[in-house]
Amino acid sequence: MMDFIGKRKIWYALSLIVILVAIGSLFMQGLNFGIDFRGGTLLQLKFEKAGITGTEIRAALEEFGLEKSSLQQSEDSFIIKTAELSREKQADVLQTLESKIGKFTLLRSESVGPVIGDELRRVGLLALVIAAVLQIIYITIRFEFRFGIAAILALMHDAIITVGFFSLFQYEVDLTFIAAILTVIGYSINDTIVIFDRIRENLKLMRKEELAALVNKSIKQNLVRSINTSLSVAFVLVALLVLGGETTRYFSLAMLVGVIAGVYSSIFIASALWYDFVPAVKGQKKPVKI
Repeated sequence: MMDFIGKRKIWYALSLIVILVAIGSLFMQGLNFGIDFRGGTLLQLKFEKAGITGTEIRAALEEFGLEKSSLQQSEDSFIIKTAELSREKQADVLQTLESKIGKFTLLRSESVGPVIGDELRRVGLLALVIAAVLQIIYITIRFEFRFGIAAILALMHDAIITVGFFSLFQYEVDLTFIAAILTVIGYSINDTIVIFDRIRENLKLMRKEELAALVNKSIKQNLVRSINTSLSVAFVLVALLVLGGETTRYFSLAMLVGVIAGVYSSIFIASALWYDFVPAVKGQKKPVKI
């Protein structure tokens, strides 16, 4: 049996290295915020010709260096989110789209100011904090406070790695990224709770078992489930990443990184943290016994 608890310092060290790189990148170059956070221009167009694709629109926008703009299809119209455009440049962009693709109706033209972007950042951070607090309360009620703290530290591990990855490679961060982080938190906590639940069951069934051996057995009993579930999700996310187009690319990438970090923390970090938080019986150590 693999000694998860006995080698926990190795897992801690690996996580610490990745987290330090992530935090260093955040301090040195920050995040590449998209229009949702830094402000910009939103255009919603309904083309007369049917069958228009996002690739055609991006090709037309390339003339202005806007081919990486956020593009969403909403029923029979397209929503384009770009960097802030002056009235003159916006008129040029619309004229180019009409000449290269065809006539359209301009349904909406809006500018997102930096003040709104700051507000969205605050709301996004608040959502993450509220999610973490509610998770602690839930796990404390269902298990105990030490389980809750261990789970939240594991979730912070996953979130920091995902955010740091986007900072390191300067991928664009928009509202879908916040949605991805919240989804990762929900996915990761579910995987962690399954292992915690098995630890709690085994604490009742294996009262004479040394704690380290009990935790190792609990992780092993859920190991195949955790890996298979994560692989199933990862396959879908890779397909979405490759075939989903520009609109869903960063969402699926954030999810993929978060799922990988989540399965790692559920298996190697969360239970080890709980083990370290449990006080040893007076005069008795907590040796590993396989």
